[in-house]
Amino acid sequence: MATVELTKENFEETILNNDIVFVDFWAEWCGPCRMFAPTFEAASEKHENIVFGKVDTEAQQELAGYFQIRSIPTLMVFREKVVLFSQPGALPAPAFDDLITQVTSVDMEEVHRSIAEQSAQVDAEATA
Repeated sequence: MATVELTKENFEETILNNDIVFVDFWAEWCGPCRMFAPTFEAASEKHENIVFGKVDTEAQQELAGYFQIRSIPTLMVFREKVVLFSQPGALPAPAFDDLITQVTSVDMEEVHRSIAEQSAQVDAEATA
């Protein structure tokens, strides 16, 4: 699957309707972004069960602002609507492949359980 252009209009739908979404926040003028683009594109062709989306921070300033993108490229990974990874900087292909492997092997039941426990703790502290 080729990369998908993500915009304010389709971002939420993409995250809600797909199990794993890798998001590359980038800009045309950014040298490291242009260097990372072929790696990101190659991974999108190799992993057809994963959505690879790109957010042009110049065209989608509101979206970039919402996610507090301060440096590009920034890579963000969602799995089952949960942000598992968010980090600025271009990754070399071997590191990116390793990240993909790590994300696909995460025990999401444990992640959701941990989020629920943290939420319950915050609720309990708020009512105490």
